[in-house]
Amino acid sequence: MIFAYNKEHVGDVLMVIVADDKGQENVVERKGNVARISAGEQVVAWNIFEASTILGELAGVGQIELTEDQFAKLNQELANAGFSETLAADTEPKIVVGFVKSCKKHPDSDHLSITQTEVDNGEVLQIVCGAPNIKAGQKVVVAKPGAMMPDGLMIWPGVLRGVESFGMICSASELRLADAPAKKGILELPFDAVVGEAFAVGK
Repeated sequence: MIFAYNKEHVGDVLMVIVADDKGQENVVERKGNVARISAGEQVVAWNIFEASTILGELAGVGQIELTEDQFAKLNQELANAGFSETLAADTEPKIVVGFVKSCKKHPDSDHLSITQTEVDNGEVLQIVCGAPNIKAGQKVVVAKPGAMMPDGLMIWPGVLRGVESFGMICSASELRLADAPAKKGILELPFDAVVGEAFAVGK
């Protein structure tokens, strides 16, 4: 679940992205200050209007985090508006340090690689990566499904050339880090970086 807020460009609206709509036509149902967005039978997002009035001050621009109190107020606002759904808190970091356990060439591509990348306490994700410098044994930055990148790109599971991929291994420029090199390639972290720790991105 992604919470996004940008008062200057969007207005006082909290956008709650729940799932990938996969290009399906969206249906919007609005009650009061709450709009539910569905694709087919699945709810993919919510928009909360006059968000700072309902939830209090919202800190940050782009992807933000809600306090426990704000999360409770969010669910109460959904109930007050007449919706039956409740949102479950997800406090796990989505952009984290990872370790590339294995890396092999994609069978149907001359530039893609298929990695098995550990992202936390034994959790391993298959991630297809197109970076020329990807290899086994690296510590890297992984955007897990449900992450929002600094440029607003949302990360969902996908299929690349027939192979499932569950996240993205990131470059310094994709993370908007200061002095990011122009040369293409994923960001390699020092080997003492701790797998599973949250990684701070730029804005």
